[in-house]
Amino acid sequence: MKQKRVFAFDRMNFILLGIGMAAVILGLILMSGSSSTFDVFNADIFSARRIKVAPVVCFFGYLFIIYAILHKPKAQQGEENQPQEK
Repeated sequence: MKQKRVFAFDRMNFILLGIGMAAVILGLILMSGSSSTFDVFNADIFSARRIKVAPVVCFFGYLFIIYAILHKPKAQQGEENQPQEK
């Protein structure tokens, strides 16, 4: 009899992890931009996008990643009642 491998994560966990990582990457992209130099002051470094929106997007992305890790996969029908064989 062939035993079925049991993994800690299922397909849904990996999809949720991908969504969370995409949100973090999006937040980091929103934070990026040109900087100020000694000669020229760039007021864009204090824009709402860079100091408010981007960190919130990253924060929710990290929370989503934590949820994806803690999300317990649903048991397949019929697997709950079968004894585990070693």
